[in-house]
Formats: sequence, C-alpha cells, structure tokens
Amino acid sequence: MKHVTFAEKSLLMDDAAADTLLEYARVVADTSRADSVTLRAVSPDGNTVDASFLLNVNTILMIESTNSEIEPPDNTEAVRDMRERIEGITRPPMAGTEEPWEAGEYDVADGL
Repeated sequence: MKHVTFAEKSLLMDDAAADTLLEYARVVADTSRADSVTLRAVSPDGNTVDASFLLNVNTILMIESTNSEIEPPDNTEAVRDMRERIEGITRPPMAGTEEPWEAGEYDVADGL
C-alpha cells in the first residue's frame, strides 16, 4: 500500500497501481503528451473512491510508502491499461511490410 499525493490530496492505493501511475506520468511528461487515468483508491476519510489523474508535463505527483494494513481496492485492469499505454509510447509497433500488389481478378485493365 502506498500514499499517492496529487493536487494536495493524499490517497492510498496498491503498490502496483501507485508505481505504474508514477512511471506512466514520467513517460507522458518525457514525450510532452497529456492523458488521464482513473484508479480506485482509499480517500483520507476511509472511503473507496475513483480518482482521476490528469497527467502532463506539469504533473506534480509523489508516491510514498505506508505501513497501513487496510485492503486496497483492485486496480488490475487500470494497471494493465497503463502498462499497455507505456509500451505503446516507449516501444511503438514496427511498420510492417505488405506483400507486393499483384494484378488479379479485379484488375482495372480487364474493365472491372
């Protein structure tokens, strides 16, 4: 469990979500992009909340450890999505080569 401080608000969330959020914020800033993500967290009053983060080059984000033993909400899908986004930015797919075009049954020369 980790404290995530964003916009003067501190939330608790699972380690994987907090660490991935920090990594994604870094990648977004490094590439001068902007994006938003929503994660499940525990608010200071103990409620489970959906927290949306706007990430850009000016994002100020701090992640810190905690010894809290409360059960964090599940962020498995959000973490998977952020990791896919990170991968898409840092390792874009290679341009594939297509097979050369060959005249076939729909050849313009045949009047079709």
